[in-house]
Amino acid sequence: MFLAPDPGGLRLRNATRAVIGVAAAVAVSELCGLSLTASIAGGLAALLALFTVTDATVRDQRITTALLPITGFPVLALATTLHGITPARDAAFLAVVFCGVYARRWGPRGHALGIFAFMNFFITQFLHAVPAQLPELYTAVGLALFAAGATRFVFWPIERHTPPAAAPPALPGSGLARPTTRQAFQATAASALALTVGQLLSEERWYWAVGTAWWIFVNTASRGETLVRGFRRVLGTVIGIAVGLLVAIPLHGAPAPTAALVAACVFGIFYTAAVSYSWMMLAVTVMVSLLYGLLGVLDPSLLGLRLAETGVGALCAALAVALVLPVTTHATNDAWIQRALHCVHAATAEATARLAGDPKRDPAPHAAELELLLGRVRMALAPLMHPLAPFRARKARARHVIELLDDCAREVRGLVSVAADPVASHDARLAAACWRVQAAVEALTAGDLGRRRVASAAGEIPQQDETEPALVHLRGLEKALSELAMPLGSSQRPPLVRS
Repeated sequence: MFLAPDPGGLRLRNATRAVIGVAAAVAVSELCGLSLTASIAGGLAALLALFTVTDATVRDQRITTALLPITGFPVLALATTLHGITPARDAAFLAVVFCGVYARRWGPRGHALGIFAFMNFFITQFLHAVPAQLPELYTAVGLALFAAGATRFVFWPIERHTPPAAAPPALPGSGLARPTTRQAFQATAASALALTVGQLLSEERWYWAVGTAWWIFVNTASRGETLVRGFRRVLGTVIGIAVGLLVAIPLHGAPAPTAALVAACVFGIFYTAAVSYSWMMLAVTVMVSLLYGLLGVLDPSLLGLRLAETGVGALCAALAVALVLPVTTHATNDAWIQRALHCVHAATAEATARLAGDPKRDPAPHAAELELLLGRVRMALAPLMHPLAPFRARKARARHVIELLDDCAREVRGLVSVAADPVASHDARLAAACWRVQAAVEALTAGDLGRRRVASAAGEIPQQDETEPALVHLRGLEKALSELAMPLGSSQRPPLVRS
């Protein structure tokens, strides 16, 4: 939990760069004589630019960063203009919520632009900005994006040497079955309910409920994932508020120590985001407490209200995924597992063809895609393996599925390595072994009858000792696939998940 793997120190470098970028953005605003409100807005804009822009190439990242003002500035103007007109402001906020989630269908760029648009509306409520402040807000955000871009692409271009991990391919669909469309309606419904209940709790701080509902829908695809994310957000907020009571309130907004602690929080947000949503929310909550201290409005009751609004947002998100176009965890799990299995087959076929003498066939891209898909499978199965998950049998079976898929990935990597060897010999038994792998995948993805057939055929796998490396890996794949038939089957036991 404290020492998560960080190959190449990538998270460490990203987190350090984020601190430098955000600090540069705030420093530029202060040197230009802008107000504290504008400086905070600039710092948050820089944080968002560094956090949300995740395109697969540096060129695309530059374009997305340059496009952020196109969505952010109009929303900033809209939010400040409607600040005192409650019905119109609320309707506009919900429209931004819907459009921001809907934009995710256009990949990482749409995802980043949608978040930036939403957060500009949110930041306006957080800072209670009014139209008269709009010019300096534009100036601060523009300078912040320039500072963040310069830090990222000029002074410390990490991505030039370490390309970012590609996003997992999205699940297909059309109409209301399309994930982005469905989530747009779910997030809007959750935000509308959170906005209503949040305003009953506080007419000034209601936006925290909407913000919670919005962020819970980021990087989730099923009912279970959304519920787990909501739980982790509340947990991180509770711990963060406790830390805020001990750290932020005694400072009374003192600039120097507050700035140092905000920098530490920015580092924590970037360093923990990939491994623990709860830890990230702890850092976010402490940072917000410190910013409230700078604004001179921090007190214990405000932190208590923050917790209440967070709980409201999480509850509204849970109701929305349960009642509005729900997608069960089982459906999501099945879709990602089937994708991973098809990818195993594609990599096997490409490797076998390469070993058969076709130099144009390359299994490496399929092996890389398999790693991404397995990451998505782990995310989909996470609700079943959560410490508070009540169904022990399903938890054990979910872990078994992941272990066997990891075995498949290991054998695929080995097969790819063998196929890359230009002197690797072709064995006539490779074609037969590859066919058996293909048949096993087709049976596993065909339903319960096929899975029973795979399980019953497990004893037919040739058991003779092999010295040909490719055959060793193919036999390992056959074994793992045959064992997958049992936890994936549902004929003689409860399904892996029901909801």
